[in-house]
Formats: sequence, C-alpha cells, structure tokens
Amino acid sequence: MHSSSPFQNPYSLPFPDPPVPHITRRRSTPNPVVLFLIWGFTCCKTMMVWLWGVCLWVFSQSTVNYAKIFDLDQNHITHREIWKCSMWMTIIVPTSMTAYLYLYSHGEVSLAASQPVILYVAVALVLVFPFDIFYLSSRYFLLRTLWRIALPLQPISFPDFFLADILTSMAKVFSDLERSACRMVHRQVATIAWFEADSVCGSHSVAIPLVLVIPYIWRLMQCLRQYKDTKEKPTLFNALKYSTAVPVIFLSALKYHVLPDRWTYVYRRLWLFSSVVNSLYSFYWDVTRDWDLSVFTRIFKFNKPSVVSNLLYGRQWVYFWVIGSNLILRCTWTYKLSAHLRHNYLTVFMVTTLEMLRRFQWIFFRVENEWNKITKSGFQQLPMVDIPREDEELLGSTNHNV
Repeated sequence: MHSSSPFQNPYSLPFPDPPVPHITRRRSTPNPVVLFLIWGFTCCKTMMVWLWGVCLWVFSQSTVNYAKIFDLDQNHITHREIWKCSMWMTIIVPTSMTAYLYLYSHGEVSLAASQPVILYVAVALVLVFPFDIFYLSSRYFLLRTLWRIALPLQPISFPDFFLADILTSMAKVFSDLERSACRMVHRQVATIAWFEADSVCGSHSVAIPLVLVIPYIWRLMQCLRQYKDTKEKPTLFNALKYSTAVPVIFLSALKYHVLPDRWTYVYRRLWLFSSVVNSLYSFYWDVTRDWDLSVFTRIFKFNKPSVVSNLLYGRQWVYFWVIGSNLILRCTWTYKLSAHLRHNYLTVFMVTTLEMLRRFQWIFFRVENEWNKITKSGFQQLPMVDIPREDEELLGSTNHNV
C-alpha cells in the first residue's frame, strides 16, 4: 500500500514510480566517409604496389631492361618481392579497418580512433627503419628519390620524374592523407567534428588545395631544372603543362570562400576553361611526347611467346584503347582535383582508382619509349639482355624526341 504524505496531492492516483531502465552500451555504425578518408590512402597505395609488381613482371618477360632504365643494381627487388610486400599490405590494411569497425560498433570509441594512428605510424616506421631488413636498399632508393623530387637541386634522372609523375596521379590520395593526419592530431577521428565542413580539418580547409598542388609544383620545378641543365625548349612546354593544373585546383577551392553569385558567373567559368585546357594539353603530351605514339610502334617484344605477348605484340587495338581511355580519364581528372565536386566520396574513390589504372597503362608506354631512346642512342651493349638485330631495327624505326 502506498504511504500517504502531508504534501501529497489528494487527487493524484497512487501509481508506483516508473522503473529505472538498465543502461547498456549502445552500438553505433561509423559513417562510410570516415573509411574512405582514413583508409583510402592505404588502399590506393596497396593497389599501386600490386600494379607496379605487374609492370615489373611484364618488363621481365620482354626485352625492356627496366634495371638499365631506372639505373638499378643487380640486387634490386623483382616483381616477386613487390608482390610479397603488396600481399602483406593487403592483409594489414583490411585488418586495421575491421578492428576500427568492430571497436566503434561496440562503443570503444577511443580504441577505434587509435587504429588508423597505429597503422600510419607503423607504415612510417617501416619506411625509415635503419636496419638491413625489409629490403633496406630499395627503401633507401625510394626515400632518396622522394628527397630528390622535393628538392631538385641536382640534375633530374629518369626515376626522379617518373616517380613524380606517379605522385601527380595520387594528389587526391595525399590530400586525404593530410585530412586524416589533421584529424588524428586534433582527435577528431571518431567525433562529430569529422562532418563539420568549416572545422579546422573540414572539407573547406585551405590546406586541401595546397596539398593537391604540391606534386604538380614538384614536377614543374623538375622541368625548370631540366631546362637549366639541357636548354631544351620542350622542357619548358612540359613545365607549362603542369602549371595549368594550378588554376584548376585553386579556382575550384574558391567556391567556399567567395559569394555564390561571383562563383557562378565568374570563377566557375574560369574553372571550366582551365579544366578543358589542362585535360587536352595533358592528353596531347601523353600521346605525342611521353609515349611517342605519333606513329604506331610495336610494344614489348617478348622473349617467350605467351597469351600476353600474343594479345599485345603488334596489335593496333592496344593503342586505340590506350589513347581513347586516356582521353576520357584525363577529362575525369578535374573531378578528383576539384574540391567543390568531391561530396560523393564513393564516386571520388572510384575516379581516383581509375586514375591509378590510367597511370598503370601509362607506365608501360612511357618505359617502352624510354627504352627506345636508349637503344637508338647507340647503347646496344647491355649487361643483361642481348637484343637481336631485327629488334634493334624495329625499336629504332621511329623518331623519338628527348
């Protein structure tokens, strides 16, 4: 029976007090945007390592002496070692992502936020590990090349601008890396601040266009350094090509910092014009300079006949495919570098992946063209591969500009 009280309302019914609910830890699901931004960098890097292993395998099956082209010693790692590294990366990256999803869904927000930090720190430590394990000479070669790219104080070698060109295709990936690192430093990995566009690490940050433009500035400086050393005018036109990427990036970023009418009627039109100029200029340079496909040549004279050699060698459809796909993907380049178009993260991730595939096929023709230059220049006595006279005439049949 309910006990009466002198202060009790006489008209109130004697209902019992409501039960106190049992407090449980609520499960939640992380937003997919977080996964794309944090693990997109490592996934794209893993994909690029796999593709590089495929390139080395194709080169090893052909007469293209990539060790001579990249000035590698006899102890350089082969496609097998590259695939071992990519296999480990394929295991570690999804494991880190799975741990984040599991911990976050079970309410362990702090532990979940630590997973990308552990992954990024581990990758950095492996790269700079000073002891003779994990392919020390190859890691040193990579770090030395990156240093030469960032500070082009010496004559530019083929590995320098080759890797710098690949970095331009990963500009969006490095932009996501900067955003992820910024959120880790400010402890915003698993907080609502992740989705605030105007936050210090938000999508409106001025750091985004600055990071996007860095690979193109590096490549621009390399071209100017090449002109200083060689006095060849084509290097200036190549520098102009990379300079056309700068207005595309910064005009796009202006949308968040100017009035809407001014963006619509002024800067948007300038952005469209600069995007068309850059896409067509880059496409023209790929075909006529980097690949020298002004006249169709045969690619990769294979040492041993195989399905791949029968599919590629002497087939003109390969060139039509590469030229057509390169034109289309060059035009989609503006999507991944334009900040005001990057709201659909799944689409952006797919475009970034397609750009890496475009760069993957670019590698074959760029390396083949460089090999043609070497053989044409009279360096026929190579320590690793003897080229038959018929192939010498074949590879030297076209005019390759330096």
